[in-house]
Amino acid sequence: MAFPLKGDDAARQTSPTLIPNPYWVSFSTSCAELIGLPVSSDRLPLDKKWLELLAGNALETESIHFATPIASAYSGHQFGVWAGQLGDGRAILLGEIAGQELQLKGAGKTPYSRMGDGRAVLRSSIREFLCSEAMHSLGIPTSRALAVVGSKLPIMRETRETAAVCARLAPSFIRVGHFEHFASLQNVDRLRELADYLIAEHYPDCLNNKNSYLRLFNEISKRNAELVAHWQAVGFCHGVLNSDNISTLGLTIDYGPFGFLDQFEIDHVCNHSDHSGRYAYHRQPQIMHWNMACLASAMLPLIEIDHSSAEAQTILRSALEEFPIMYAAAWQKRFREKLGLYLLEDGDTGLIERLLQLMHDSRVDYTTLFRRLGAIKKDALPEEILLRDDFIDREGIDLWMTEYLARLARELLDDESRNTLMNKVNPKYILRNHLAQHAIELAQNDDFSEVEKLLKILTKPFDEQAENEAYSRPPAPHHQSIAVSCSS
Repeated sequence: MAFPLKGDDAARQTSPTLIPNPYWVSFSTSCAELIGLPVSSDRLPLDKKWLELLAGNALETESIHFATPIASAYSGHQFGVWAGQLGDGRAILLGEIAGQELQLKGAGKTPYSRMGDGRAVLRSSIREFLCSEAMHSLGIPTSRALAVVGSKLPIMRETRETAAVCARLAPSFIRVGHFEHFASLQNVDRLRELADYLIAEHYPDCLNNKNSYLRLFNEISKRNAELVAHWQAVGFCHGVLNSDNISTLGLTIDYGPFGFLDQFEIDHVCNHSDHSGRYAYHRQPQIMHWNMACLASAMLPLIEIDHSSAEAQTILRSALEEFPIMYAAAWQKRFREKLGLYLLEDGDTGLIERLLQLMHDSRVDYTTLFRRLGAIKKDALPEEILLRDDFIDREGIDLWMTEYLARLARELLDDESRNTLMNKVNPKYILRNHLAQHAIELAQNDDFSEVEKLLKILTKPFDEQAENEAYSRPPAPHHQSIAVSCSS
């Protein structure tokens, strides 16, 4: 079932706007498998009509017809400020295929485009495509990206660029902002429709529950607490955690000015439009908690159906207080695994936090450091471990390593088994900004080979891939300050 709410107050029927002479930029065969789409030997759809469909130039292929594409209305808080009605300003939902909603991002104006042109550019479309598929391969809940289709249609952003359409898939694109929208309109019937749909289609354990709407809030909050713990563990910064960008399924959605950490800075800001640092790396858990408070406020009328206003507020406030607890448990679990600590000990959190502080002080490459930790032997001496050379504070890292080695000695696994497990949670390959930028620059000159190569590498992020060793290395100094903004 695609977007469940009917009526102009919830969604408007919206046809994509044609783009001239569309061409394939990249296509995900893994994503194609998800919806049972047959692919030819050249790794593109067997049915040639899919190019026109994913460009927004047609609504049917040989086997499927999307009769009523729509753009939905939602509202939200942007950078902490109520922004009122927003909606799908450049995303058009074609419909459902094999349990996945197919949405085109950049397919032209919608009734919610406001002053925008409804288009996306090649640069941002490639970034979203690659990161969606990379995150999936990292095991992080995310929307998927089926393809990027390009066109020479000129688009003005900070500079003149060309258009592209990114085809996205998710079981549902319902956001916190959808609940906020109808709460702001005091439309309890619509709130109930949204909640009932999510329960029926995506949260069946909430069915026939005495407090089904409260249980739904708890489950959404839990999924998003676990999601942000996932992000912190791989060093991923979303960039724009506005409430309208938060999935009610706990998925990573709306890839904009995202970035993976290179040199570790606990307060790293990946979006140069975020002047206050609201969405810095270390603030992501706090901001996700804040967004869950927005959801709680929006769902309050549903809890008030069976409780007084005062009781409903108390119930939701109590539920909201569980978020930091759920997040802390998920964070500790993921970082223990990153350090190869499987027996629970009270001092583990302090050990993790001291390492992160040392990494911050020395601006150590985040991904490389954790990957190299797995190779450490239990009987090693701190001064013999080469990664100490990455730290300015040699005395500090030697002291930490002494504690870490003592902690490893109490683990039951041998070095080889522990290394194998650690390499399954500490990726070697991530979508670093300089790699994405290089692929984009080639693509802007009609060379899509690097997009294809990155897609292939990033689908196996935990493998060694000796032939691609260079793609695992930190960026050179002149590539460390690539800026990413909200414009796309």
